[in-house]
Amino acid sequence: MAQGSWRSGIGVAAAAFWLGIAGAAPVAAQEKPQYGGNLEIGTLYATISALSWDPADFAWKLNHDTGLYLETLFAGDLDKSVRKGGKYNFKPDAWLATDAIRGELAESWKWTENPLAVVIKLRQGVMWPAKAGVMESREFTAEDVVFSFNRQNTSPKNFPEYYNYIEKVEATDRYTVTFKMKHYNSDWDYRFGWGYYSQVMPPELAKAGASNWKNATGTGPFQLVDYVQGNNQSYAKNPVYWDKEKLGGVEYKLPFVDRVTYRIIKDEATQHTGIRTGKLDILESIRWQAVDSIKKSAPQLKWAKWLAYSGTYLAMRVDRAPFTDIRVRRALNMAVNKQEIVKEYYGGNAELFAYPQHPDYIGYFEGLDTMPASVKELYTYDPVKAKKMLADAGFPNGFTFKTQVCSCSPDNMDLLPLIAGYLEQIGVKMEIQPMEYGAFLSAMTTATHAPGYFMSNGHTNPTRSLHKSFTPGQLWGAAQWFKPEYTAKMEKVFGTQDEAVRMTMIREMTREILDEAPYIWLPVPYLYTAWWPWVKNYDGELRVGAVKPGPVYARIWIDQALKKTLGR
Repeated sequence: MAQGSWRSGIGVAAAAFWLGIAGAAPVAAQEKPQYGGNLEIGTLYATISALSWDPADFAWKLNHDTGLYLETLFAGDLDKSVRKGGKYNFKPDAWLATDAIRGELAESWKWTENPLAVVIKLRQGVMWPAKAGVMESREFTAEDVVFSFNRQNTSPKNFPEYYNYIEKVEATDRYTVTFKMKHYNSDWDYRFGWGYYSQVMPPELAKAGASNWKNATGTGPFQLVDYVQGNNQSYAKNPVYWDKEKLGGVEYKLPFVDRVTYRIIKDEATQHTGIRTGKLDILESIRWQAVDSIKKSAPQLKWAKWLAYSGTYLAMRVDRAPFTDIRVRRALNMAVNKQEIVKEYYGGNAELFAYPQHPDYIGYFEGLDTMPASVKELYTYDPVKAKKMLADAGFPNGFTFKTQVCSCSPDNMDLLPLIAGYLEQIGVKMEIQPMEYGAFLSAMTTATHAPGYFMSNGHTNPTRSLHKSFTPGQLWGAAQWFKPEYTAKMEKVFGTQDEAVRMTMIREMTREILDEAPYIWLPVPYLYTAWWPWVKNYDGELRVGAVKPGPVYARIWIDQALKKTLGR
């Protein structure tokens, strides 16, 4: 089969939506890039320090932290970006369209049918840089890919069934890797090629200790040189990086900047001060409430607006009373005035219905207007009916329950008391327990969390959005809603090669889970990215794979003269 066959092609249809919210201008006359300077960034996760430096820990944020030095087989093709005249804004958290994928460490790939396998040809001449106490510089080879995959697959933290469709991974020569399949999986490239847990690392790093940031090394555009928990992560350019950027018909060696620094800033006001004053070159995520104020005080800033790629919800543990009763869960949904939240809390800067599927997922996404009446009911404010449903369920006077929330999210910390206020009107009282991120995540992953769990969670992609939250053994099952028949449907989706059929199946499964109301389904807000005009070759792109920003930053250069002109 041809390169990229059997992959979802939903990105092409999503292009119009992306272009609409990105608001990007046509490609301008190309400036000549400059080398040097430091790039200071308040990232999408500016409040959260690194969770782990070891891919075998299966930490979702790993690509964000290690992805500047550890690369993957595939990545998003930034030559297909809106900035360069293409279709894609490269903002989704973990979704790439078929025609927006390029090889990163892979040069090319193809499917074979007998045996069923993906044969990947690797780039030649890619080097692991020397790292004192870890390794001498040497060439990247197929054995590194085999080692990395086997290490992931045998990790005690590996998700059950995540790689169960792969029979064996072999290095058939120095630059060829063959993934032999037991059966087809429609998320194959996401799961081991550009997804959350698909970094390729050298065996020497594992031997030295991958969990120690001081040992960090990789083939990527930057190398980790400093880490202060709760303060910053600093990366210096990799002098032996392999990739280039073609601009105006000329190829330039990457990266352009000498250093990238992630600033860990827990206080939202301090983040805003950083971008206003130019101490931050880019602030990737700004809530709508602050936008007008920042624009007024720093009118030179450039902006991108985008619909969040994470859903906000209050998960209700269906294995704990009173949430074992679907009437209770439906009642709490109807007690929350979601239209009012869009209008008053978000100032109109939100969409009522955009989770667990995102409007970008054309063909998979179904609007609320065509949903069954029983689903529409969950988005219609009706406290009278909600109170009656509670009485019918045996709670005429309501009840009290605890809800945990992460103090790392200003938006969630602000929104949850509002939800509590709506519920109190039907006699339901909520005890709110703020938690630091590590403890918050640990409580859920060990299923020791409270009956209520308030969070935002990435859409990922059309299949994983359902799979990771509503099938057993996955990381994000906050509601503990698992049914064998639903899990069986999910496996059938993964085994279906015909995308049109998969689309129909996912739409039906989405209707089913919405109707079951394991969450209080809440609106999805618009967010903003701001950057100074001296940041060049950039249009608000956020990632080229699962929370993978490294190739974006590698292509940015700093106009030093303009920065000085603006007095920064």
